[in-house]
Amino acid sequence: MPLPSSAVPRLSAVPGPGAELDLVLALTSTEPVWQLSADAYREEAALRQYRPEWTWAAWGPDGQVLARALWWGQSDSAHPIALDCLAVADEVPGAERATLAAALLDTGHRAFREAGAAAPPLYNLMKLPGGWRDEPEHVTAVAWRQEAARRVGLSVEVERLQFEWTPEAPLPAAPERLVFSPEPDDEVFLRAMLRVAEGSLDAHTIESEAVNGPEVTARESLRFYLDRPGKREWWRLAHTKDGALAGLAIPSATPYSRNVGYLGVVPELRGHGYVSEILAAITRFQAAEGAERVTATTDLGNRPMAAAFTRAGYRTTETRLIFSMPAD
Repeated sequence: MPLPSSAVPRLSAVPGPGAELDLVLALTSTEPVWQLSADAYREEAALRQYRPEWTWAAWGPDGQVLARALWWGQSDSAHPIALDCLAVADEVPGAERATLAAALLDTGHRAFREAGAAAPPLYNLMKLPGGWRDEPEHVTAVAWRQEAARRVGLSVEVERLQFEWTPEAPLPAAPERLVFSPEPDDEVFLRAMLRVAEGSLDAHTIESEAVNGPEVTARESLRFYLDRPGKREWWRLAHTKDGALAGLAIPSATPYSRNVGYLGVVPELRGHGYVSEILAAITRFQAAEGAERVTATTDLGNRPMAAAFTRAGYRTTETRLIFSMPAD
């Protein structure tokens, strides 16, 4: 992969805490894209969510930091889960930024594969404003990052809306038409996940089912939520008063807050407002547990789910672009 003509940088992970890491964290950029602060990095590095071997930089001939890529994982992750922050120094010409960033990501991805990672981590381009396409500076900052992601194989792009509920908003009304019950059998829950995934508007689900089939996709979702910080005993199946399966509710959590997790309605009962009752049940559960913030996400194209969040008192906090490898 060709590198910028202005310099032939050294691409490397930082060796650990010390002068090199300080320089990497001190890189600043005037682009209007969220960047992780040095204090936030160090706080989460203490929890092993950022690590030296996941922190990569491009170094110029005079020892200056030209670019940095900060990958994130959970405290017990064997490999990074997501690229959180990709930044290039202001002195790097705009025409060379995508090439430099792609070289840095490619080098990091090779190291992760050699360490046993099955696939490159996804890239979360976070905290974009809702109308970012109307702001030329945002368009320019996004464009070279999109190109760098594409060059290293992260060619699937999904735009997602981030939502948040806080106690300042009224609690949604308690469900009246559905009965929620625990179900400890993962295989029973799997069958419910297969039902609610039929006709899904979720981009990842659609792509994965097209390549891997519905059951593999559902099992991946099951494993994902079993691995989250949320507890398995929080999960519920939703039935109508006459006992028919209506959907499911998986309240969950991230390392930072409680979140909605996963919910869905079986195809034959969609369009009757049941999604709002399931979302209300999750929100009320999290609030009863003392959550001061409940987060949620949905694809930009999933308008019914976005409308349900708004009706339940959630507010839109940001837009994210998520870049990932195509499903195998």
